[in-house]
Amino acid sequence: MTDRTATITRDTLETQITVSINLDGTGKARFKTEVPFLEHMMQQIALHGMIDIEIDANGDNQIDDHHTVEDIGITLGQAFAKAMGDKKGVRRYGHAYVPLDEALSRVVIDFSGRPHLEDTVDYKRAMLGKFDTDLFHEFFQGFVNHALVSLHLDNLRGRNAHHIAETIFKAFGRALRMAVERDERCADAIPSTKGTL
Repeated sequence: MTDRTATITRDTLETQITVSINLDGTGKARFKTEVPFLEHMMQQIALHGMIDIEIDANGDNQIDDHHTVEDIGITLGQAFAKAMGDKKGVRRYGHAYVPLDEALSRVVIDFSGRPHLEDTVDYKRAMLGKFDTDLFHEFFQGFVNHALVSLHLDNLRGRNAHHIAETIFKAFGRALRMAVERDERCADAIPSTKGTL
């Protein structure tokens, strides 16, 4: 069985980030980012995606969390691209609906090799504690651009911004799990009529 792990380091004047993932993990997570709310959301990805994720990040958080959050998205996307390899034998597509009390969200992903983000989510509040909700879009845009995926994020209903965010990240984890799963029926095939992704 091919090892589907990756470790990526991104070192800029604004951030120093190392991300390690195992696509065939058990949902283990370890984070050191100085962005507690993002860590809470990343735990959802790991647990619901059954993906082991470790992130060490140092950034210019004294300014704000923008560069750290965006660069974590970029580095995580690069790690996924590396761990997926040629994408032979994976399901490619994933989707999930996740509720949390009054909130309901849908996430759909395609490991197409083409970056595209549709993000219609209105978080109802500008801040969740000390976390700027605008940064969710930056995280997902960074991920999409570097994992080379098409990603659709839709909150179908919800009033509580924390609930909305959790349903998006839980659904993202579930959709990732489905998309990266091995498909025994096409173990040696790339899931595209083009023959490449």
